[in-house]
Amino acid sequence: MNNEMPEEEFKYILSYYNEIQKKLRGRASREQKTLVRKAFNVALNAHKNMRRRSGEPFILHPLEVSLIVLNQMNLGATSVICALLHDTVEDSDYTLEDIDTMFGQEVVTIIDGLTKIDEVSDTHVSLQFENFRKILLSMSKDPRVILIKLADRLHNMRTLASMPLEKQQKTASETLYMYAPLAHRLGFYAIKSELEDLSMKFQDPGSYNFIAGKIKASEEERESFIAQFIQPIEQALANKGMSFEIVGRTKSIYSIWQKMTKKQIPFEEVYDVFAIRIVIDVETAHQKSSCWSVYSVVTDIYKPNTDRLRDWISTPKANGYQALHTTVMSKTGKWVEVQIRSRQMDAIAENGLAAHWAYKQGNETSDPVSTNNGQEEAKSDYQTYEMSIETWLSGIREVLQKNEANPGEMINRVKMSLYSKEIYVFTPKGDEYTMPEYATVIDFAYLINEKLGNYCIGAKVNNKLAPPSQILRTGDQIEIITSQKQKVHEEWLRFAVTPKAKDNITIALERERQNKINQGKALLKEYFKNQHVEPLKSNRDILMLFTQIDTRENLYLAVYNGKITEMVIKRCFSPVGMAYRFLAPLRPMVKWMKGVIKLFSVNGAIHRKLSHNPQTILLGKSVHEIKQTIATCCNPVAGDPVIAFNVSDNEIIVHRVNCMEAIQFSARYGDRIVKAKWRIEEENAEFLAGIAIKGFDHKGLVNNITGIIYKDFKINCRSVQFETREGLFEGTIMLYIQNVEHLNKLIEQLRFVQGIEKVERINSYYEEQQKKKR
Repeated sequence: MNNEMPEEEFKYILSYYNEIQKKLRGRASREQKTLVRKAFNVALNAHKNMRRRSGEPFILHPLEVSLIVLNQMNLGATSVICALLHDTVEDSDYTLEDIDTMFGQEVVTIIDGLTKIDEVSDTHVSLQFENFRKILLSMSKDPRVILIKLADRLHNMRTLASMPLEKQQKTASETLYMYAPLAHRLGFYAIKSELEDLSMKFQDPGSYNFIAGKIKASEEERESFIAQFIQPIEQALANKGMSFEIVGRTKSIYSIWQKMTKKQIPFEEVYDVFAIRIVIDVETAHQKSSCWSVYSVVTDIYKPNTDRLRDWISTPKANGYQALHTTVMSKTGKWVEVQIRSRQMDAIAENGLAAHWAYKQGNETSDPVSTNNGQEEAKSDYQTYEMSIETWLSGIREVLQKNEANPGEMINRVKMSLYSKEIYVFTPKGDEYTMPEYATVIDFAYLINEKLGNYCIGAKVNNKLAPPSQILRTGDQIEIITSQKQKVHEEWLRFAVTPKAKDNITIALERERQNKINQGKALLKEYFKNQHVEPLKSNRDILMLFTQIDTRENLYLAVYNGKITEMVIKRCFSPVGMAYRFLAPLRPMVKWMKGVIKLFSVNGAIHRKLSHNPQTILLGKSVHEIKQTIATCCNPVAGDPVIAFNVSDNEIIVHRVNCMEAIQFSARYGDRIVKAKWRIEEENAEFLAGIAIKGFDHKGLVNNITGIIYKDFKINCRSVQFETREGLFEGTIMLYIQNVEHLNKLIEQLRFVQGIEKVERINSYYEEQQKKKR
């Protein structure tokens, strides 16, 4: 192999391999190390003539993935073998049978789960969804499938800069929409944070670089503050004879940006840019009491905010996370978040599912979790965590195996199961259940059992009557009220949030629909008999043609609902009805002729080109009959970084790149992304945008604001709303501007008005009102 590539390049590749073998010392047997070497040689041969988009040898990618698996997930030899081979079947002539022969069934099962699907037979099913589905179903057989896939995605995101812009947008959207929440659900907080940061870097580079610059600029001051803050804590814990480690960590750029956006505050007002973590070495039996002892020490030194106490030790998160979180006031007047956990809790927090897998498969690593008393004393915690993971996987499997469901809806339901916030509710007997935030009474009813959900008419929540739509909160005690006369309602789908509830509601509605179809079929047979019409398939087809109903099921439903009466059937088989049916076959021919005309027109050529080989669309420029729609969820304006989607043959919709709707659409339908850039040919082109203003009220303030908008900038407003309360005011203005530069200049000018403290761009008036309600 050395003869087929430059010597320096080969040495560089070998340095990666040697690093892997070094990391495996103490974790793998001699036989396992031999298999790792064999896997390296197979991968090197499979990718020998391949290079990545950046120009580097492709083999570096599986090597990097292997190091992530070793360093950040703490897995062992079998996982490294699979990481080295994860692209061989997909990108070379090696088959799964070859892998099975060389490495055995365990390895081939994981490789099969990691191999992408090339095509799907159903054109309505997203290829991206089918690959998500395959990975998640494989994960239920062997969790290492998703661990290696996350490592693969992490390295791909680290090297995404060399890819084309549309590929960057598609991959970043997928990552933010599905892979980052998945990493969070499995307990990989460091990987989750890095995936989120990298996604933001490619989707919103301006905001990313701004926050990164702020963090870098305040680094020296922050480190000095942390050193002073932890000094008295270290002294107090040492005096108590405790073994511990204290570290300060800066929060991720994405989480800081989210807080700034949600609360509409500048970087300087985000008080928890960093957090202090205290990890104690203590016996498993005493870890809970020891963590509370540390909490007592910290709160003796610094005054706590009792509303910010989070006890994840007594009630662990669904992904196994355990810790005490508190926020205390420092001597300098700054709020600081402090996290307290044992070494064993820290292992699960850092390695998540990998720590669980390492415990379950003791031969995967020789020392999966470092605790004072070994694996036996950790058994209870891992069994609890295993039950949580198995319950989650069971729910995922149930959703994904329902092939009849809409693919987009399936993805939403899977993502719902990755919820990061949970609530804890109780039955009248005191049994505790964990549910996603915003779960409702109907979700709880279906969580108990299907029958309870189907007949639910409401509940007693803390002894007060509540409807099925009521949102539950932590600590609620719920008694479901049922009635045998109750029927499942379609509106329940609007407020049900759990996959189990939505699936059961859908099944019940379909069962009811099928019952209506059967009754409609029997009623139609009776109508035919009364009108002396034979109940033949040919006569049924004649009726469908006459009523322009496309399917047999819809025909029966129309009969059941009374839309097709016996009088309609009488008219259908009358002489007038026969004439109508005679002309009916001509309608498809007319429709076909219109399609042919469109096919050979210039406009048709543009549509085909847009559908099969998307080119850059010049926004604001008329492209024959291709409609350009500005998304109302984010209201992009000329100059904003944008992304467009082909939603039909003759329409594209344009979003801002950081719009959550756009991110979700990209994750599901990356093949519909259309490159777009602004080109405004008309000087009077206008875009709807919004600004939110806050400050101190005084006489003439509104006049000063509107004067700048109307007189200085000559901008037309669609709506203006101001509210004043106790000397403070808030305003929301929706206005028509020319481009993003025009908007930014207006915002900058308004900030100089006396009394105004904050001016921010918003997406829509509705969004601003929803924020106020929250």
